[in-house]
Parts: sequence; structure tokens; C-alpha cells
Amino acid sequence: MHVAVCWKWLDDERHAPRGVSAADEAALEIGLRIAGDDGVVSVWCAGPAAADGVLREAIACGARTAVRLDSTGSAPSRAVAVALATGIDADAGITMVVCGDASADRGSATVPAFVAAELGWPQALGLISVTSQADGTISALRRLDQGRRERLAIVPSAVLSVEGTAARLRRAGLGDVRAARAATIVTMPGPSEPDQPLSTRPFRPRARVVPAPDADDVLARVRQLADRDEPSHAVNAETLAPPAAAARIVERLRAWGYLDEP
Repeated sequence: MHVAVCWKWLDDERHAPRGVSAADEAALEIGLRIAGDDGVVSVWCAGPAAADGVLREAIACGARTAVRLDSTGSAPSRAVAVALATGIDADAGITMVVCGDASADRGSATVPAFVAAELGWPQALGLISVTSQADGTISALRRLDQGRRERLAIVPSAVLSVEGTAARLRRAGLGDVRAARAATIVTMPGPSEPDQPLSTRPFRPRARVVPAPDADDVLARVRQLADRDEPSHAVNAETLAPPAAAARIVERLRAWGYLDEP
């Protein structure tokens, strides 16, 4: 069995330490257990060149290959999932995908679902225990609300998202760590980065152009400014046909100064 493990590179020290989350480490351990001695595990990660270090750690722990989708880490979750699914789908031998249930920075838990949707595979989420069976199926225990649990029997192909408590990543031997330093990290084009706005500000409606009060009396001018002589807009309800209603709306917007005269 060829198992693909998806990792999320963390590089924002304000939210999480540099590296990968405990859920992603658990996903690698689960992937290694599912694949067994005869299987293959590949680790996929979207991130910058700084992520090569943790990918070599994954190879030292037992992953056969590591693939990095070149990215700055600011791409939205949907774009990351599409890039991961595209690369995984191109490898016809992959029959199982294991992900951490949520990252330690955004924590949206949407990437596994997006990957499953792109691949057209079922997803089993919120897993706290995963074991392989002799017949090739996978037995998993899923966390439900109100302390309940659900036992699942999963057959390839599927996407699994596991919690950080599902497993603890094994320690790599010294020889494996030394050998992983020379391992080749496969680099592929990453997800498209979103366009960043040059500046942001709160929304403010355009100022209305209103005529100056022209009454001779001071109180009358105050009434004009306060719009006391006109009925309230809230009670000015009209029932019109759609074309007439649209024309009425345009007329009022022009009267209030939101639209220019034709």
C-alpha cells in the first residue's frame, strides 16, 4: 500500500513553534503503521525551502519520499488542497491519504475535506485510533459529540484526518538521521498565492450632496437640515411593478445624492 501523508509547515512563531503540529506527526506515524514493512509512505508539504528540514526528519522516521510544493505558506486552504490533490492524483499508486485534523496556526480543519473532494474519495475525520486489519481494511475510532465514539471500517481509497493524540511519532535512529541529511526533496510548483491589497480601510459610504438650507427663519433652516418637513423614509412604503420599482429606487438614490444625474 502507498500512503500519502500531508503536512502543514508552520512558520508563525506568534501562533505555533516552527515545524509541524502534533496532529501532523501523528498522521505520519499512522501512515507508517498502515503501510507496514512492505508499503510505501510519501510525505507531501506545501511550504518554503525552510520546510526541507522537517521533511528530512520524516524520511529519517521511515518515509520513502518527501515532496514539497513550493509556497510561502500564505495560500488559502482551498488552493493548498487543490495543489496537494493534483500531485497525489498524478501518482496512481497512492491509495490512502492521512492528514492531521487541524493545523496549529489557522486550525480551520478544511484541507483534508478539500483534498477528499478534489480526489473524489470519502473522508473519515476526527479519528483518535487507527489500526490495520489482516484483510486490508482499516479499523478506526472516531470522536463524536457528547463523549460518544464511532467505530469505522475503512477501505482504500480514502482520506483520514487524525487528532494529535492518535499516535506518537517514533524516534528515528542515528543512522537514519545521518542518511536523511543527503536525501533529495522533490520540489513541485506550489499553490497560487493570493493577491495582497496595497492598503485596507473600513468601509465608509460616499458623502451625500444635499442642498443648503434657504429658509429665512433660523428654526426653519434647522428643520430643513433635520429633514423634519419630509416624511420618514421608513414609513414611505410603495407597492409597484418591478420596472416601476427599479425606476423609483434610481430616482430616490439620485434625490439623496448617491447617483449622478443622467
